[in-house]
Amino acid sequence: MSLSFFFHSGLTHESHRKDVEQVYLRCSEGTIEWMYPTGALIVNLRPNIISSSYKHWTVCIKPYKNSAGANIYLEKTGELKLLVQEGDHSPTSVYCFNFDQGGLFVEATPQQDISRKITGFQYELISKGMASDLHMISAPCRPCSDTEVLLAVCSSDFVVRGTIQSVINVEAQQDSVISININRIYRQKTRIFNSAEENGRWQGQIKTLLQCGVKPGEGDFLFTGSMHFGEVRLGCAPRFKDFQRMYKEAKDKGLNPCEIGPD
Repeated sequence: MSLSFFFHSGLTHESHRKDVEQVYLRCSEGTIEWMYPTGALIVNLRPNIISSSYKHWTVCIKPYKNSAGANIYLEKTGELKLLVQEGDHSPTSVYCFNFDQGGLFVEATPQQDISRKITGFQYELISKGMASDLHMISAPCRPCSDTEVLLAVCSSDFVVRGTIQSVINVEAQQDSVISININRIYRQKTRIFNSAEENGRWQGQIKTLLQCGVKPGEGDFLFTGSMHFGEVRLGCAPRFKDFQRMYKEAKDKGLNPCEIGPD
């Protein structure tokens, strides 16, 4: 469930500079835009999950590239810890925290002219049980272990077999865009990949961090990953022959977390 929340402070800075407003969000993902920020916002994430399962979820936020006018903190029992400083973020920066670390406290910074300021960010709740998600957050360039690959096959938003057509590095966004030709789609939760009109082959693009140094490579890969903040992000991507090996070994031992038919 997704939510877009827009909050308007107004342009009368003096009358609102000490106001603290409470916002309660029930959705597992969404966006917040705070126009003409003054005072502060306390953002209470109250997703529709039972309270005992909060420890199994991670909250991630991605500020808009032009977000301005406020700092974002984690607040716990009155203590503030700076999470995102105004203007101190790149187009690909994602900040994650656990529920037990506190809630979001968004405080407007002193401005001479607030009429052009908008503080905005996207947020998502990510299950800690999703190996590909945690891999992306904690160490996106580290090769996945056999266990991580097998779990990613079960939990990813997409699982496809294909070859790398090209890799384009986008310096401004600190991303690499991987174009792939797809031989088989095992799963895609949304319409991530599409059939090309000219040849009927399935194709698509996946993003990963530029720092990972992805290069075009020959042969088939098993691509897994997730949709995050409206983008298709790469998770685990072993060579397909390596996936076949680890899948067979786990199946022979009865340790496969889920079934998928390796060709």
